[in-house]
Amino acid sequence: MTMTQLPAYEQVKAFVKQQIGSGAWRPGDPVPSEAALQQQFGLSRMTVNRAIKELAVEGLVTRVQGSGTVVAQLHRISTTLALRDIREEITESGHHHSTQVLTVESAKADAALAQVFKLRTGARLFHSVLLHLADGVPIQLEDRYVNPAAAPDYLGVNFNATTPTSYLLEHAPLTQASYSIEAGLAGAAEAKALAIKRGDPVLVMTRATVSGPHVASFARLVYPGARYSFNGTFQL
Repeated sequence: MTMTQLPAYEQVKAFVKQQIGSGAWRPGDPVPSEAALQQQFGLSRMTVNRAIKELAVEGLVTRVQGSGTVVAQLHRISTTLALRDIREEITESGHHHSTQVLTVESAKADAALAQVFKLRTGARLFHSVLLHLADGVPIQLEDRYVNPAAAPDYLGVNFNATTPTSYLLEHAPLTQASYSIEAGLAGAAEAKALAIKRGDPVLVMTRATVSGPHVASFARLVYPGARYSFNGTFQL
């Protein structure tokens, strides 16, 4: 499932989470009103209300009587994860990496992507969907959007010879990155690609990278929960 195929209320949630995760919205900052989000995404009041309610239940926002919704005061353990190339991860673990290129195309930014990339709605983006395998077994479904201003030759890259992460690190040097990691259940398209059953547990990382003045890429990385784990260092 691509980001633009997410249910409407999940698109609103993903947008709010990205703003919080990137540091653009800090604890105590106001969240746009439901009316503003309705207009921004072209959705019904009920759909936006569901998204905000679920975000409140998840502890990301706080609904203040008479004052609207604000970013919650988060007391979380932070994690530092190195930005690794999936090919390096697989190779270093003693397995053979291979790639199936599913999609490489031009795309138009919807409202959520336009906010992420700080571009106008309808602006041109590059879009790729790749399946990464270890010894022939699917390990990561990578759904990525790229800013042409940061990597103008992206559509011409041979992704059987290199990975998007490796290419972007070389041609759009990283100056900042933000990410979130969540547990989820595989949808039909994800299950088919990853060779698992629909509803099986998956790990989902969304990651935005910045290169100089540009938001360079935004990726949704889906891993089968039984085959992958994240490792990092933790600090209070």
